[in-house]
Amino acid sequence: MPSIVQSVNINSNSGTVNFGDTLSISPTSSSRTVEGQGGGNIGNLVNTLNGVSINNVLERSLIDQPTTSV
Repeated sequence: MPSIVQSVNINSNSGTVNFGDTLSISPTSSSRTVEGQGGGNIGNLVNTLNGVSINNVLERSLIDQPTTSV
């Protein structure tokens, strides 16, 4: 479905950015990051009020879902 995109502001891209019609989007790589509360916040105005933060860094799965590239 066509649409009108007004303004776009991309400060950091660590994912997929798509404009227009798309049938399928598949990742070609994957990674895991452990951060505390608000550790990955990006943007023009970020206001965080954090309490106690406990991160679970144990990897319970032996095999993750594979990624493929075409």
